[in-house]
Amino acid sequence: MKYLIKISMITLLIFTACKESKKAEKEVEQIKQEVVYDSFGEKITLDNAITSEELLTKFKTMKAGDTINVKFASNIKEVCSKKGCWMKLPLNDETETMVRFKDYGFFMPLDSKGREVVLNGKAFIKETSVKELQHYAEDAGKSKDEIAKITEPKVEFTFEADGVLMKK
Repeated sequence: MKYLIKISMITLLIFTACKESKKAEKEVEQIKQEVVYDSFGEKITLDNAITSEELLTKFKTMKAGDTINVKFASNIKEVCSKKGCWMKLPLNDETETMVRFKDYGFFMPLDSKGREVVLNGKAFIKETSVKELQHYAEDAGKSKDEIAKITEPKVEFTFEADGVLMKK
């Protein structure tokens, strides 16, 4: 009888220890899979976001005045240093898109450069005037010499975001 009680106790301890270990492993795995995002503007989800390269392909088929609704992911290359009222995101190594926010309804943190984002909104082609380009250069903290070198309008891939998720 003594042996039966000891064997039962040892068996119970082994099963309890295994269960706790498996439970702890599941919790750690779940924490690793959970990525936390800050939300700006309208609430959006990560579902169906295309890559920045896929967005560039769509831009190349468009002409001035065309607009498409799209959700895409990229990293912030540059953000307005005064208010966070615009940002530039790379589409590939040579091309970027200028992002503004719908109705100036929200802004991005000034220290968000380099962070991963998912944006939802409208992509379109726009010709930006010299005056506006100089204004953006000033907001970005460029020198007066760099600003003075801006002398021609630029055809830009532009995006108006209604919602942004930024990886913490």
